[in-house]
Amino acid sequence: MKFSTQLLCWLSLAASPFFNNAFAIDNGVYTIKSKYSAKFVEVANASTADGANISQWANTNHDTQRWLITQVENNNYSVINLNSGKAMEVFEWSTSDGANVVQYDYSAGATQHWQINSEGNGYVSFINANSQKALDLYDFDGNDGANISQWAYNGSDAQLWQLNKLANVESAPFDPSTTNGATDHWPLTGSLVTHDPTISYENGTWWIFQTGPGIAGKWSNNDVAWNDAAAIFPNGLNWWSNYVPEHDGIDVWAPELKSYNGRSWLYYAISTFGSRVSAIGLTSASSISAGNWRDDGLVINTTNSNNYNAIDPDLVVAKDGAPWLTFGSWNSGIKLMRINPITMKPFGELYSLASRSGGIEAPTIIYRQGYYYLFISVGKCCAGTDSTYRIAYGRATDIRGPYLDKNGNNMLSGGGSILDAGNSQWAGPGGQDILNTDVMVRHAYDKGDNGVPKLLISTLNWDSNGWPRF
Repeated sequence: MKFSTQLLCWLSLAASPFFNNAFAIDNGVYTIKSKYSAKFVEVANASTADGANISQWANTNHDTQRWLITQVENNNYSVINLNSGKAMEVFEWSTSDGANVVQYDYSAGATQHWQINSEGNGYVSFINANSQKALDLYDFDGNDGANISQWAYNGSDAQLWQLNKLANVESAPFDPSTTNGATDHWPLTGSLVTHDPTISYENGTWWIFQTGPGIAGKWSNNDVAWNDAAAIFPNGLNWWSNYVPEHDGIDVWAPELKSYNGRSWLYYAISTFGSRVSAIGLTSASSISAGNWRDDGLVINTTNSNNYNAIDPDLVVAKDGAPWLTFGSWNSGIKLMRINPITMKPFGELYSLASRSGGIEAPTIIYRQGYYYLFISVGKCCAGTDSTYRIAYGRATDIRGPYLDKNGNNMLSGGGSILDAGNSQWAGPGGQDILNTDVMVRHAYDKGDNGVPKLLISTLNWDSNGWPRF
């Protein structure tokens, strides 16, 4: 954790009660160790169930002893278990001494929010926002399995905890977008044949990766003239066939590129047309330009027994800086999971965001000014000028939904307002990606060139009611 010089001086001079000692720790993944017992706060038995008990145990290096702690509001933090994806809370909103502490799916209620206060010498206390009572090692029990509860604050060693940071979590997403800006479709030249593009910008160079052999790429120094870049895995990877036996060994779909915690992460899909036998893989590099891509292996896979499809991944950075993964197409629709900031792979609950008959895929989520916006491609892809692809959207105040379109229709029930349905030149726009909140990239089929899929980039603008437009 970081203590500012100003804060340390203030703490040394002040003799105020605990509720004035709140300080901001960095968002991150932490272990929480009891000062009294030197044991670690965990979800008992590594349970993923709502209501599972929170207790202590000697160090196991298991994710059930790791906690994703991010600031939410009013100097409060949520404390999310890295094994279950569920939040630490005081059971049944109790305000009583000795009330039990458990885990539940995050609801943003005060009983799941904690003020974290400096207690000196590297220790902190956790004060529940609902009860104003402290996280407490019940009855000063030093044994493995001893219960964690709440109790009126007394500053004893049973209420003091040491945080050890294991991984960073980023700050809020960057939002350079414009309200009621001018329409701006970029005049692109060069190598434009593209399908399912993802876009990034790094040190003066624009980068795009796309569906194609070995994760094909492009680059530009001016965002207009595009050049071909070498594929990341030109010969494919051997493990792909373990999960998709019918795969040709080289074709990669719908990559997703973002920088997170100072590293470039690229998710991608391995599948065959019309099949739910699919896999999402991950590769990363110290930077895009360095090109030192390593194989980070499988992220998630599906088989014919699943009612959703592990394709079209999108890395989402939430309001609190925590990473999430949205993915999926057709079948039961678009899904969402939390991402472990250490492994950058999903954990916890699988949430459903959107469903639609007749085709739904290619999710992209961004956070802007109090809302999460879900963009999807709906209709039929990959049929040249006969494609009916179009880009639709909705928004929600919670990343998990519900996502409603401009008319209030739930995207889980087929809702979605149309952003781009093509025009006299371009058929079937879709496979979109968004950089920050103001650059949208997509492909569309050129009616003047025998339906060849080509790259389109536009400034994404916003109206005064907070809805996207070109």
